[in-house]
Amino acid sequence: MNWEPVIGLEIHVHLKTRTKMFCRCELEYFAPENSRTCPICLAHPGTLPVPNREAIEMTILLGHALGCEIAEHAVFHRKHYFYPDLPKGYQISQYDEPLCIEGAFTLPTADGDISVGIVRAHLEEDAAKNVHMGGAAGRIAGADRTLVDFNRAGTPLVEIVTGPDLHSSEHAKRFLQLLRQTVVELGISDAEMEKGSLRFDVNVSVRPEGSDELRTRTELKNMNSFNFAAKGIEREIQRQIQIYESGGQVEQETMHFDPGNESAPPLRSKEEAQDYRYLPEPDLVPLEPPRDLVEELRAQLPELPGARIDKIGEEVGFELAEGLVVSGRDRLFQQVGGDRRAVANVLMNQFAATGVDPGQVDAAELSKLILARDQVPRHVFTEALEKSGEPGFSADAYLGDGQITDTGDLEPLVDQVLAANPEQVESYRSGKQGLLGFFVGQVMKETEGRASPRLVNELLRRKLDA
Repeated sequence: MNWEPVIGLEIHVHLKTRTKMFCRCELEYFAPENSRTCPICLAHPGTLPVPNREAIEMTILLGHALGCEIAEHAVFHRKHYFYPDLPKGYQISQYDEPLCIEGAFTLPTADGDISVGIVRAHLEEDAAKNVHMGGAAGRIAGADRTLVDFNRAGTPLVEIVTGPDLHSSEHAKRFLQLLRQTVVELGISDAEMEKGSLRFDVNVSVRPEGSDELRTRTELKNMNSFNFAAKGIEREIQRQIQIYESGGQVEQETMHFDPGNESAPPLRSKEEAQDYRYLPEPDLVPLEPPRDLVEELRAQLPELPGARIDKIGEEVGFELAEGLVVSGRDRLFQQVGGDRRAVANVLMNQFAATGVDPGQVDAAELSKLILARDQVPRHVFTEALEKSGEPGFSADAYLGDGQITDTGDLEPLVDQVLAANPEQVESYRSGKQGLLGFFVGQVMKETEGRASPRLVNELLRRKLDA
């Protein structure tokens, strides 16, 4: 039997506001533990929450980007559960009347666009941060004690819930990457997994290919990278297929992904949905965003990354276009002149390896550098790319700096290298054309890296293929 994976995602995004969701404590990552707290976010008796207007507006803007309907009437609820990271004993969240509903997010792929349904995007406060001590890698498994840092308690958080519309681990990974880039470009979050400002859980099930049933699903938690998400999903898909093909039944449970071992041991059974005893938050009035504000925020939407992938893909192909957009290098790509595919390849390979911020680069100088890339030694080109983000960078300082570009100077050296390596010459002429790099390296060594690689290649090919 052929099986089809069915994947849904729950993505949690910290909003980049100055203060928390229901109090005025300043948000600061990596501040000293429990130094950004007040009686409201610590749930002292008699305190009252006050909503953060900026967080509400950011959520509406995100809702527009997700193609959602912005509700005329949204309600905050109390979601009750008891855990050390929740000082009130409940979380202020949204339940059956969220702010953003019924959206669709387009995921471009090499085989065409996929429309991923957005069930809801709702606004809530984050819990505090549990710090597990005494175990391996700071994880709950094996820890002998847990400390709580309440700095994170009350951080504005948007939870985005997709429909079960993704059918491969690769598409799930690419969806998450594109959504992250969208959130970053909207300016509403840094969406950095290392800081915890982007987190996601994955729901996975499988069904016979061609069926439309939704079988029992499992939830994968603790995904801390896009690659680990793809690996975890693929592993769970194969596990469920093996269970069904051996005559068993998949149990509904939550699984805690362990990146170190690339395994996902069960965390808890979820045979029945947990009863959170939702009730409307009595200390907050319903949200009823004015329609003129909703439309004003819609008008602020920039061109979204997904649309740019399709546009750039017409020039350089889908894979390069997607890589440029989700890495944030496509803006620089559009400013740099020259052969489009060559520019894209440099940005996604040599330039990417430097770690230079694309926003700090002078596009005109980078254009000159890329145009002359075959006329300078590789190490010089690499060094120039590494310096390209520095103020006052000039490509001219790296071009023509003692480079040997005269055929009359290089040809005797090429002849000398070929004469010194007769066995390699014979092997090349017998079909081992990968040896060309060996000969180029020998000439570059003789010239201390100053020979024009392009000219050396031309001379060698002409003599070896004669």
